[in-house]
Amino acid sequence: MNSPVVEHLRRAGRLDRMFVGGEWVLPETQAHGAVVADPSTEEAVAEIALGSARDVAAAVAAARRAFATWSVSTAHGRALLLDRVHALILERAELFAQAISLEMGAAIGFARHTQVPSAAEHIRVARDNARSYAFVTHRGDMAIVREAIGVCGLITPWNWPLYQITAKVGPALAAGCTVVLKPSELSPLSALLFAEVVHDAGVPPGVFNLVNGSGPEVGAALAEHPDVDMISITGSTRAGVLVAQAAATTVKRVAQELGGKSPNLILPDADLLRAVPPGVAAAFRNVGQSCSAPTRMIVPRARLQEVERIALAAAAGIVVGDPRSQQTTHGPVANRAQFNRVQEMIGIGIAEGAQLICGGPGRPEGLGRGYYCRPTIFTAVHPRMQIAQEEIFGPVLAIIPYDSVDEAVEIANDTVYGLGAHVQGQDLAAARAVAARIRCGQVHINYPAWNPHAPFGGYKRSGNGREYGLEGFEEYLETKAILGFQDAPAPGSA
Repeated sequence: MNSPVVEHLRRAGRLDRMFVGGEWVLPETQAHGAVVADPSTEEAVAEIALGSARDVAAAVAAARRAFATWSVSTAHGRALLLDRVHALILERAELFAQAISLEMGAAIGFARHTQVPSAAEHIRVARDNARSYAFVTHRGDMAIVREAIGVCGLITPWNWPLYQITAKVGPALAAGCTVVLKPSELSPLSALLFAEVVHDAGVPPGVFNLVNGSGPEVGAALAEHPDVDMISITGSTRAGVLVAQAAATTVKRVAQELGGKSPNLILPDADLLRAVPPGVAAAFRNVGQSCSAPTRMIVPRARLQEVERIALAAAAGIVVGDPRSQQTTHGPVANRAQFNRVQEMIGIGIAEGAQLICGGPGRPEGLGRGYYCRPTIFTAVHPRMQIAQEEIFGPVLAIIPYDSVDEAVEIANDTVYGLGAHVQGQDLAAARAVAARIRCGQVHINYPAWNPHAPFGGYKRSGNGREYGLEGFEEYLETKAILGFQDAPAPGSA
């Protein structure tokens, strides 16, 4: 298949290069590369060059040089540049959507209407925060100054490839930081397109740098580099631990958005026809490949059979198929390792004795190749089963019955994760009270619209720090107290 995205990047000479110091440069070594496969066919579509620790060192040096001027640039000027980045993402939205669909299998409609627009929103919010933020405040005779932390290493995953890039790059640049981005080597095409946007928007050389590579090579080199002041990683809990360990020797800030096993707690008074179908859709959004996907539906035992019937009907509306088709709602999972993981966990659920009401192992009928999984719902799941405890990262939903609201809350909190949660109920006071008892970073009551200003991050092994909105912006700032100002004029803001 001749992809317009791959042809564009090949003609432009991007596939074998890094973006360092404002230029597209060859990596220090040409010894190895990574094959990008189309998950719908399992066939290679491109090969990219992978960087090394030497490439990381060059990128960090470029970022360090640029930090001297970018960190003291005006917030207004940074906002203007982010405004141009935002406009170019929207202008090139179709190319980005095609890239995301190709590299990680997202249905083209989902890529167009969710993946790309949501990614652009992170840049818009960062721009607005740069314009409105009070970088200097006064407290008595003190000036409290918030200033850029420094050079930031940003490690992003394959499941929301552009969205997670903009969620980190946007606020980092708005704060006055310079960055070195390491996207997933499994979904690098949208990152290369983003680097083109940054260049074309006029972001100064060295402010944004891109080094493709593996976690053990490039990710580790970023984490341990003494001139990197902060690492922000979105990935598995295992990857987050390794990055934190590598970063510890230089005592840099580490922000982690890691795994999840989010509950969707349906209260006894919930309208099931309003609560269950959106819950199924949320669990299977992005083919279940979202760290905050509510893949545990916790329901009143007395209403279990009704929930099963409604959930089964909701799942029947899912169309799994070629991600390039307008009729497809769900494409394949993103890669072979993830396909194998989903198949393994479905098998474990069956062996554990959970009741399968739809889906199961193997590919959907008529799809003989590609990493396609059957949308799978288990019911009568015990809270301690593996499928109720471990992150599967695929289209697998566990329905867990409860006998009391206290028990439901206990089940919701009974994992090592604490990223997101949902609560459904007609009595809003009761729903809010339950939301307050769930130990996680974000709770949605009755499926509100996505809000890019809402801080996002986890308790427990779901990570630390926050992304999105004002709190995500402030992750990239240090705090300085300057005493002795009394009534003197405020120092210049960032």
